[in-house]
Amino acid sequence: MIIGGGQGGTAIFDILNQSEMLRVKAVADIRPEAPALLKAKEQGILTGKDWKTLLTDEIDIVIDVTGDERVHRALLAEKRGFTIIPGSIAYVIVKLIHEKEALIRQLKNQARKNELIIQSINDGMIIIDAEGTITAFNRAAERMTGIGGKDAIGKPIDQVIPSSDLPQTLAAKVPAIHEKYTFPNGTKVIASRIPILDDGGRVLGAFAVFKDVTELVSLAEEVTNLKEVRTLLEAIIQSSNDAISVVDEKGLGIMVNPAYTRLTGLKEEDVIGKPATIDISEGESMHMKVLKTRKPVRGVRMKVGVRKKDVVVNVAPIIVDGQLKGSVGVIHDMSEILSLTAELNAAKERIRKLEAKYTFQDIVGRSDEIRIAVEQAKIAARTPATVLLRGESGTGKELFAHAIHNESDRKYNKFIRVNCAALSESLLESELFGYEEGAFSGAKRGGKKGLFEEADNGSLFLDEIGELSAKMQVKLLRVLQEKEIIRVGGTEPIPVNVRIIAATNRNLEREIAAGKFREDLYYRLNRIPIHIAPLRQRKEDIPLLCAHLIRKINHDYGRSVEGISPSALKKLESYDWPGNVRELENILGRAIIFMGKHERIIEEHHLPDFLENRPTLQKESFPGFPPGPGRSLSELLDSYEREIIRSTLAKNKGNKTKTAKELGLSIRNLYYKLEKHSIL
Repeated sequence: MIIGGGQGGTAIFDILNQSEMLRVKAVADIRPEAPALLKAKEQGILTGKDWKTLLTDEIDIVIDVTGDERVHRALLAEKRGFTIIPGSIAYVIVKLIHEKEALIRQLKNQARKNELIIQSINDGMIIIDAEGTITAFNRAAERMTGIGGKDAIGKPIDQVIPSSDLPQTLAAKVPAIHEKYTFPNGTKVIASRIPILDDGGRVLGAFAVFKDVTELVSLAEEVTNLKEVRTLLEAIIQSSNDAISVVDEKGLGIMVNPAYTRLTGLKEEDVIGKPATIDISEGESMHMKVLKTRKPVRGVRMKVGVRKKDVVVNVAPIIVDGQLKGSVGVIHDMSEILSLTAELNAAKERIRKLEAKYTFQDIVGRSDEIRIAVEQAKIAARTPATVLLRGESGTGKELFAHAIHNESDRKYNKFIRVNCAALSESLLESELFGYEEGAFSGAKRGGKKGLFEEADNGSLFLDEIGELSAKMQVKLLRVLQEKEIIRVGGTEPIPVNVRIIAATNRNLEREIAAGKFREDLYYRLNRIPIHIAPLRQRKEDIPLLCAHLIRKINHDYGRSVEGISPSALKKLESYDWPGNVRELENILGRAIIFMGKHERIIEEHHLPDFLENRPTLQKESFPGFPPGPGRSLSELLDSYEREIIRSTLAKNKGNKTKTAKELGLSIRNLYYKLEKHSIL
């Protein structure tokens, strides 16, 4: 059953309709006009607004394409034995199944064609692999040798035909054409033995083609034999997965294989009898070059076909009895290589994310606040104690976490970052502690290690620790106390040696008073508290930060901005920076993007207007001003921030995009603060 009939649901519906393994039984969407719903109705598939009414015992898989957390939670609450797959994952799985089915069909068809070709020719044919084992033994070979194919296939050639010269062909990698040979049963044949090599010259096997000489009654029959060999070679070319094209001595196309058509988009009728340049999109025709020089060329990059595919071309001349008869080219698609390169880069990126990237040298600032924080962090790095990084969003808590790990004796082991606010409780639990096989529906066979196990002897950075649920707080407290974890669905404790670095922008003391955060966990985490001051409290660091960030942005964007003017710097220093260093980087990046290519200095007019049109704090605008007894500075700041956002939102008539722009916040940061202050 597919839940959600929009664009994503329609795409999955279309792919499933082509699959032989999966069948759509029902489609649900609250919108009657949803495309997938209409398609399902046309095909007589059960449809409806409420997925619960469509759910039957026949349904094994439910694909949720709605993206609605409420739907997902409702599905999880159902206990009918079906598997729930999010739409994005389902699309990939279904696409892979479809491609797998198509590939299997293609391979089976190709295998049948090859078998039909080999069995239908009148010449005997024996094919062996690189180890000398017989892989093909056609009916003609059975007739000439007196040996049954079932008795030969799968056995070493020197065991079936001890006097065979095919092993020598494997070793020498050189073909032997039209040699006389006598089989053990006395049959005399004319045999050709040809090694099978890949593009790198590595031996994949060899095959022998032979004809009983009693059938050769004249020179015409010998010519016929050569034509049959040519047909066989053409059949091999046609079955090749590499694109192959052949031209005559004049450079006119005489043969292409199906792989060539798939790669270039050009059919036989588009190429046969046409100049060799017909398929070139960018580059020089190597066929014409080889015909001119009579020398082979290898590894030439060019673009071919209507799709301008990136390829590598190898071309060799065809010379018979000293006469040039044409040339043959093998074209390799570079897309697979590029895909593998992309996978390699992705793997490198994943590995990079498991390492701490920053050191204390990357922390920029000369203010007392930042210098004190760095000194505290360096002291913390030399101990195994838990560190609690505190500060507003965008102040650089993760930067400190990286630096602490790299300064510690754990720097050669893994550094793993987890955003506690980004994952649901159940997903966070399985990610942190791992799970055993069968722990829940969809659990990976053999279970899975959690991040605590992955980070053993290393560091685990728990960002947004204040967002943990009560259940997760208890589990984390156990890890800190007992130095061991229990996987989801497991019973055996697993010892771990992990250094915890936690971070939060919440007032944990107030959370404890409100009953939202455990006091015992707080004391476990707060062994070494480090406060990272907001940018508004250390504005003397802005010039150094600007210089550092401009260098970084130049590198990322390929620009050559040299610095910032005094007036622009003054404008930056007059702003309160609610988004801290992250907001400063955003402002500088935006300015550099819109600067002219010839401009080298960031001027005041490059900076956004809201830096000078920020809301003015009027003390009478906020409740609780002047400060009364029992109210901390943090509570007052939160109160002021709440009122600023509320009044700006009201002024903009609820428009969150305008409000975020006026306050100098990202829309994501604004939504976070709206939720933090319960402003609906």
